[in-house]
Formats: sequence, C-alpha cells, structure tokens
Amino acid sequence: MKQNVGGIDRTVRIVAGLALIALAATGTVGVWGWIGVVPLATGLVGWCPPYALFGWNTCSVKQSQ
Repeated sequence: MKQNVGGIDRTVRIVAGLALIALAATGTVGVWGWIGVVPLATGLVGWCPPYALFGWNTCSVKQSQ
C-alpha cells in the first residue's frame, strides 16, 4: 500500500473525523456521526481506497515503485 494522502489532506481528515466522532459521542448529531471513523482512519494510515481506485494522489513526495 503506497501512501496517497498528503499532509494537508491528512490533517483535514483527522480533524474532521475527530469532530464527527465527538459530536456523535455527545449525541449532538446522532448515530451517523460515527462515520467520522472513516476519515480518521484514512488520515492516520495515509491511504484512501477511492484515491487508489481513481489514481488520485495528494502526497507531494514521489514514491518509487
């Protein structure tokens, strides 16, 4: 698995994921807020399956194959 999520993208995913999880845990947004686990996980791992599927890459570092 090559990293395909760059620095700013990772930061936004982690912050958004944590915010959604916090809102769901407090009951503010309801159970759908637990979907925040997905952006949190992709931000922490640095790999996003849809990005890989479509060939997108926001990672600025060139990686050798």
